Amino acid sequence: METNETSRISEGTIFKGEISTPGDLRIDGTFDGQVYAKGRVSTGSKAIINGNVVGANVELSGTMKGNFYVKDTLSLRAGCEITGDLHVKRLQVELDAKFNGNCRMLAEGEFDRLAAEISGKPFVQAAPKVAAAPAAPAAGQPHPVAPQQPAASAFRPAGARPQAK
Repeated sequence: METNETSRISEGTIFKGEISTPGDLRIDGTFDGQVYAKGRVSTGSKAIINGNVVGANVELSGTMKGNFYVKDTLSLRAGCEITGDLHVKRLQVELDAKFNGNCRMLAEGEFDRLAAEISGKPFVQAAPKVAAAPAAPAAGQPHPVAPQQPAASAFRPAGARPQAK
């Protein structure tokens, strides 16, 4: 069974330092430092972030002072406030989102280089989980996916006569 691993910084919590997670991160409190998330980073409307955020996808609803480095999509929600620079592949901005800084749209592959420079290590997203293949059928049983073909000697086009031996 696949689970969605989400780390959380709850409202009222103050975190100072660096956090690195292979999954998703939800921030509703105050965070001072660097965030490295290989999944999605999302914030609540009361979240305060002072520092850089490096992630695959980011959705900001709170306040941020720092820079974003986003592999795919940065979504700025209504009411959010950002002071800093954006380095993103895609940018989605709702009405009433506030942004003071520069925005740089990244070319394919450029994010990986930037993320490695910032973090000192390569940014490799975890491969998506793939469902296990169905168990093999019991000996002598037909495979449920592969159609059974008649034996070559038993196959004759309509109207064909058997060959003499």
